[in-house]
Amino acid sequence: MDSTNLISSDDAMDDTKLNLIMNCFTSMKVKMSEEELSAFMLDNEFSNTDIDAVLRIFNFLEKRNNEASVQMMLRLSKLPLKSPKTFENFDFTQLQGKNANMLEGLQSLSTLYSHKNVALIGPTGTGKTHIAMAYGYECCQHKLKTYFIKMTELNDMFTQARAYGRSGRVISNLVKPSCLIIDEVGHCVFDKENTRLFFDLIDRRYNKEGPYTMIFTSNKQPAQWKQNFSEDDALLCALDRIFDDALIFNLRGNSYRGKECESYTLSTIRGKATNAELPALK
Repeated sequence: MDSTNLISSDDAMDDTKLNLIMNCFTSMKVKMSEEELSAFMLDNEFSNTDIDAVLRIFNFLEKRNNEASVQMMLRLSKLPLKSPKTFENFDFTQLQGKNANMLEGLQSLSTLYSHKNVALIGPTGTGKTHIAMAYGYECCQHKLKTYFIKMTELNDMFTQARAYGRSGRVISNLVKPSCLIIDEVGHCVFDKENTRLFFDLIDRRYNKEGPYTMIFTSNKQPAQWKQNFSEDDALLCALDRIFDDALIFNLRGNSYRGKECESYTLSTIRGKATNAELPALK
């Protein structure tokens, strides 16, 4: 071995390479301090060539580990894995409106870190579910837990959980994901008990720590959601929390399904919901 290429106690360790290796350790949850790594390299007379080889190995392992983590997140999310809906395969050029860039900006996941919920409102075929799924897919790419469920499935889940005494466990599991996507709000009617469970879910996610958001899609305006629930007081509390700090996108236009979408008219409402956005309770 070329003695001029050895790392010795008298030589300065290549901080950049060492930091890159330590970053890999952090990503892969390898418990080894920077001091321990440096001492190991010095004791074993690692050359710069040796360090380069170690770095390449751990870069490869980190990449493979990240890919496995992303695939696991996608499987657990219940998002479709065959022909996934992503921001990349959504045609944003079909959007028209001065706030269209705000909808495209969802892919930054800024709403997740600012704890803003998102409601995508519009008729069938205008891309609501595609955008919601794309948001979830992007979360999975960042190894953030995501869960996609249709409102009818959520209703059935609550009913079954009550029948088997598992309501608490089901709610806890739905609180865990950073991103919870509830598709097609307004396609079923919740009885009083399921409405209360829905409120409990919203309330616990509202007080959740770390990055979190909820994505809703519906062909009904939020003021009409009351028609699909059976407990006014609980619903009012739940909607207060959903729209306390939210982005509401109203999509209008011809169906995006089966043909090229001709136009969208997009409006965005930021900040606290107004009375017009919430159900009028009697």
